[in-house]
Amino acid sequence: MNRMMSGVAEFVFGLAPSDIPFKARRDAALMCLDTLGVAAAAAPMEAGRIARATTHRLHASGDPAFTARMIFDGRPVSLAGAAYAAATQTDNLDAHDGYNPVKGHIGVAIIPGMLALAEQAEEIGGEDALALITLGYEIAGRAGLALHASVSDYHTSGAWNALGVAAVAARMRGHTPDQLRQALGIAEYHGPRSQMMREIANPSMLHDGSGWGAMVGISAAILAEDGFTGAPAITVEAEEVAPIWADLGQRWVMESQYVKPYPICRWAHAPIDGVRDLMIEHGFVHSDIDTIRINTFHESACLFQGVPDSTSAAQYSLSFAVAAQAVHGKIGLDQVAGEGLGDPAVVAMIDRITVVESDAHNATFPHTRDADVQVTLTDGRSFDSGLVHARGGSERPMDEAEIIAKFHEFAVPALGGARAKAIEDAVMGLCDGGSLAALRDQLYAPLD
Repeated sequence: MNRMMSGVAEFVFGLAPSDIPFKARRDAALMCLDTLGVAAAAAPMEAGRIARATTHRLHASGDPAFTARMIFDGRPVSLAGAAYAAATQTDNLDAHDGYNPVKGHIGVAIIPGMLALAEQAEEIGGEDALALITLGYEIAGRAGLALHASVSDYHTSGAWNALGVAAVAARMRGHTPDQLRQALGIAEYHGPRSQMMREIANPSMLHDGSGWGAMVGISAAILAEDGFTGAPAITVEAEEVAPIWADLGQRWVMESQYVKPYPICRWAHAPIDGVRDLMIEHGFVHSDIDTIRINTFHESACLFQGVPDSTSAAQYSLSFAVAAQAVHGKIGLDQVAGEGLGDPAVVAMIDRITVVESDAHNATFPHTRDADVQVTLTDGRSFDSGLVHARGGSERPMDEAEIIAKFHEFAVPALGGARAKAIEDAVMGLCDGGSLAALRDQLYAPLD
């Protein structure tokens, strides 16, 4: 076991809640809440229903000691199956948190993985639960950085968040350092090396691969527990990625997550916010708009540009998303699904939008998601947004009250106000002496 792997093992098994800064612990609770809000909203959607039904048919467990219930459903399946189902349904509503440097998402796999594993764990206190979430983010985030630094293709989040889930499982199930090493190697090898830009070009329910990342992470840990070998994980142990792991336990990935105000690919958020800001500042409405020009980075310009025929295409859109914001003044579930996909006013607005790739915005990606927009009105006036940073990130953070309000916006239509409030209280109570049991009590009843 080399020095990088030894350091990772020491972190995974030795991390105490008191080692984690207060902000990181609080952020862990907020990201958990945000993820659960998206998972609840996604539960009635087609992709979530398919994922749970398929999991129940194909990924049940013959051993009660390896069984877990699916969240917002309650049917028992395997540990890996429960994680897969929750991560897949969450992944298919693109409103969960993300981490700019890895161009992807961590909590979408870590939270489902931890909750599935908790079904077969002794009672977990609130501070310990937050430590588990944090260590998952720290391992997954660095695994993502290492993968992107060492391969030429741009893989989905499942390719690397699987390692974070495996690390959480190793700690929760009392593994040895060598079992952790084997689990990380197995997770890296079998994590879905799926191509993100293929999914951007052809939006579908595949999304960001995080369902398979969660499943692979838990499967890898159980395999290692039984003696299956798979080390080394190159993204952990290779010398060329050593600098990425050198600040483990000193710089906290947990503190650098963005929160999405819209259920849309993050690459579209700065243009959305640019139009939103101009409409608020200058007081015009969508019927006043003649044209919108969006200047953005290459990956953003590759997003779907037409009229979407599915919620997957709507969530990976640029012109449709900007048009929906201009027409409705918001983008929520109603705008990206069902009748919202064919809204005549939104469809008409799409034809007025031009997208241009900008070298200036390319230069700052992936560390920022910048854009600028110019809106020309039918009366001849023109407004320029200047540089726009997407809301919810470090440049324009959402405060705690806004994140909690977003949770209710997404969760209440699916769960009702009382259950949503109980989940909020239980999650935020993890910071104040609560336990994971209070949260789990609210998670498994099926939706009405």
